[in-house]
Amino acid sequence: MEVIKTIGRRKTAVARAYLSSGKGEIKVNNRDFKEYFPSEVLQIIVKQPLVTTEQNDNFNISINVFGGGLSGQAEAIRLSIARALVELDQESRPVLKAEGFLTRDSRMVERKKYGRRKARRAFQFSKR
Repeated sequence: MEVIKTIGRRKTAVARAYLSSGKGEIKVNNRDFKEYFPSEVLQIIVKQPLVTTEQNDNFNISINVFGGGLSGQAEAIRLSIARALVELDQESRPVLKAEGFLTRDSRMVERKKYGRRKARRAFQFSKR
């Protein structure tokens, strides 16, 4: 089996996944993903597509991720892994789509406007 390359994005995070046959190792930026994501919740998010398709120990996955925070990165990784699994086996597409793992979440941070403290928050008002 050749290496399958896919990309996933969330907010400003970009994840590139390289899926190859192996025994279930997941590396994020050349570190074990459990070391990279200390939170159990983020580890679950990363593994969701593999658990859903019951292919936990069939592939080695190497991921390069940058931008955003840990939560955005975890969700970008989830999308890239789901896309790789679909590229490998079209049968898994309906299962992953039903769980919402193939949908790119397009929500982004609203930009700050002039005359305001944040995007919508006005400066504090005082009569005197």
